[in-house]
Amino acid sequence: MAAVAGFIVWVVLDLSEVMESRVVSRNGSLSHRYADGVTHEESDRAFRLAYAPGVTPAKWVGVWAERMPEVPLTLVSAPAAEVVGVLHGEGADAGFVRLPVDRDGLSVIPLYVETTVVVLPKDHALTAGDEVTVGDLADEEVFHPLDDVLEWTARPGLPAFERPATTADAVPLVAAGTGLLVVPLSLARLYDRGDLTYRPVPDAPQSQVALAWPTDRTTDLVDDFIGIVRGRTANSSRGRTPAAPVEKAAAEKKPARRQAGKPGQGGKAGQGGKAGQGGAGSRAVPAGRGKSGKKGRRPR
Repeated sequence: MAAVAGFIVWVVLDLSEVMESRVVSRNGSLSHRYADGVTHEESDRAFRLAYAPGVTPAKWVGVWAERMPEVPLTLVSAPAAEVVGVLHGEGADAGFVRLPVDRDGLSVIPLYVETTVVVLPKDHALTAGDEVTVGDLADEEVFHPLDDVLEWTARPGLPAFERPATTADAVPLVAAGTGLLVVPLSLARLYDRGDLTYRPVPDAPQSQVALAWPTDRTTDLVDDFIGIVRGRTANSSRGRTPAAPVEKAAAEKKPARRQAGKPGQGGKAGQGGKAGQGGAGSRAVPAGRGKSGKKGRRPR
């Protein structure tokens, strides 16, 4: 019985691990792993991408799966305030952060700015308009969770009875009618529920999403992902270009220069020009003769 019980526990743990980590590989499936659960073995065989709540890297992950099927991509979920720490701690190779962040030791590419919205009950009076201003919130209790990603010079509205630890914790309080919540649009959609809605707040601070990575760990895989995020094509000259196209181009120009040389001068028998030229140089010798004048074998 003890052996059977041990086997059952092992199976449960194994299934739990599988559920926590799925990998983007040849079939394009998505991998999720929390920041403290990335092993050294995984880091050697996968590109690890951290992201803050609300950021949706699915588009870029899909392109990666198409272009780099031999390199799995692991998504590392982390609170917005901890993504930079994950990068410095080598828990991820690159990550999507919400600006501003401490850029010391980081390379940062700003990507896009999000619309700011107020989350409120569907029957709230402020839903009557298409937009809500910061001034409209003056007499409303507004939650400001500890993980607030907006840079306020002065927080809007009246202080709520508590400061929730996270935005996720604040959403049920809004649904209970005890206050409102101002967040980037992506977070409003992430925590959407049937009894809540949202309205844009055009004069509120906005959250900007950026791609960041440790400058001293700008690897080839990081460069590949930067190219994907910037919209480069697979054959873009600004990305890592395979050697073959460059060598082929050089080889195609070589015959013209050889034809202009001494007549009858070709390469050694069976040699197609310099290494890497794919045999293009050998075609510049009409008779296929080497320096000795003897017929050489034609390159296959």
